[in-house]
Amino acid sequence: MSDVAVAKEVFMELYLIRSYFEAGTNGRLEIDGELICYAIELPWKNNERRVSCIPEGRYALRKRYSNRFDWHLEVLGVEGRSFILFHPANDALKELNGCIAPVSQLSGVGRGTASRMAFSKLKELVYPKLEQLEEVFLVVES
Repeated sequence: MSDVAVAKEVFMELYLIRSYFEAGTNGRLEIDGELICYAIELPWKNNERRVSCIPEGRYALRKRYSNRFDWHLEVLGVEGRSFILFHPANDALKELNGCIAPVSQLSGVGRGTASRMAFSKLKELVYPKLEQLEEVFLVVES
């Protein structure tokens, strides 16, 4: 009998389940079927930079730092797009340029409340996995 250990892939998948509206996109951010928080985004406008949410699909996430947002999350591998971030915002049309904002509650289409609190909760779940060099993916679906 061999003592060769079978390598097990270690990763986390977050699911963003969206509802699309003309004025914005609302979603539920879940892990293993459990609600983490809600999310707001711009409406779907054919993946146009700065005015559209990103296409549905599976994307890797990584930690990123900027002076504007401090530590946040970046969504990687979005075709034709760059610097798609998870960062706090409560009004998609006024505060987002294609990024995703976690919110504690939805208050309208593309609008939410207590975004910083929801973002902190998301980072508390994701950052330890990334720091252990585990992969974290975002699966976007409707």
